[in-house]
Amino acid sequence: MDAIKKVGLLIIGWLFIFLGIIGLFLPILQGVLFILIGLAILSSRSEIIMRFLKHLEERYPRHHERVEVWKAKIEGWFKKG
Repeated sequence: MDAIKKVGLLIIGWLFIFLGIIGLFLPILQGVLFILIGLAILSSRSEIIMRFLKHLEERYPRHHERVEVWKAKIEGWFKKG
């Protein structure tokens, strides 16, 4: 079960990053927000991404709050219940 959870988080994280990259070029999607959400999800797997997010938190605190809300929601989907 843990392997499925890890793979699910990786897929969702990279999906958000992919949507963010697309969103940088399309006016419909908020590209930066999707990239930040994807990085927040992947930060549980990578120390480099976690440090990068700390830097972004200091520079853009308002966006960081939105990312944390989404991160909590997505992690809630994968909790055992």
